[in-house]
Amino acid sequence: MGSSILLGLLIIAVGSFCQSSSYVPINKIKKWSWESYWLIQGVFAWLVFPFLGLLLSVPEGHTVGELFTLMGADPKATWMTILFGMLWGVGGLTFGLGMRYLGVALGQSIGLGLCSGLGAILGPVLTGKGDTLTTAIWVGVIVTIIGIAIIGIAGGMKAAALPEEERKKAVKDFNFGKGIVIAIICGVMSACFNIGLSFGEGLTLPGTADIFKTLPATFLVTVGGFVTNAVYCLYQNSKNKTFGDYKECSLWGNNIIFCCLAGLLWYSQFFGLSLGKGFLTSSPVLITFSWCILMSLNVIFSNVWGIILKEWKGVSKKNIVVLIAGLAVLIFSTFLPELI
Repeated sequence: MGSSILLGLLIIAVGSFCQSSSYVPINKIKKWSWESYWLIQGVFAWLVFPFLGLLLSVPEGHTVGELFTLMGADPKATWMTILFGMLWGVGGLTFGLGMRYLGVALGQSIGLGLCSGLGAILGPVLTGKGDTLTTAIWVGVIVTIIGIAIIGIAGGMKAAALPEEERKKAVKDFNFGKGIVIAIICGVMSACFNIGLSFGEGLTLPGTADIFKTLPATFLVTVGGFVTNAVYCLYQNSKNKTFGDYKECSLWGNNIIFCCLAGLLWYSQFFGLSLGKGFLTSSPVLITFSWCILMSLNVIFSNVWGIILKEWKGVSKKNIVVLIAGLAVLIFSTFLPELI
């Protein structure tokens, strides 16, 4: 495996680690309801930083105006990219509901498993590039889903070991039928991010560096996602009478800083994905599989944070072995397509 490929994977990993850390600054936000801080951090995560990333994709001698003119000249690609961004926004909003009705382990396993697999497969299929889905990619996708499922089993073992009272607190609204439907919707809709990237991959100016080529499409996808989330957050503001959050002037200094930091860390995963793919150009297989790599790393680092924060403290050795096995399978899956 070449040094440029290793560097590309490392960059994607750094972006994934930043994303898994994005909840840390959110915990520092004071006295705002969920819908208020989610909307404000979304301004940074889905508008400000993606636009700054888009600026990097404009090569010397060209302008941002030329890039938007290029987008306007291909309305189908542009609007399909935004549309799938809006659908991805629905996936993000339903993610929490899936965990509410199924629990974290099962909800995340189904949602992230479908997001990872469908995102990698449907992007090329829906854009007429299904022939790029080689055996190596199919095997890699399957192994990724298996790894996520094993971690889901570990989470289920942890939940089962809790006392009955604690277990009811953890999944007090358990509803398998409703949860499965929502988790499937979540996984399918979340996969739309990569599908949107596939539709928008040609929306770049001549001379754009390989490491920046995904950034214009990323901006369009996140714009679509912002629309979906903004509508929902404003609806919740109205329903819960929390518009007053925005009038608390004394809180803005603190909260805007941590919303900005959370947005930056969240966006880092897709900025890192773009930069990383620029170093994977010698391996078309890894370019196609890069979405699965990102999702695998997101699951890995989320669980690493869980270990650091002692969320797995007190579980059985068997439970830890299953967790480590799942993490090992996911780590292996990031390199597997290159080995086949």
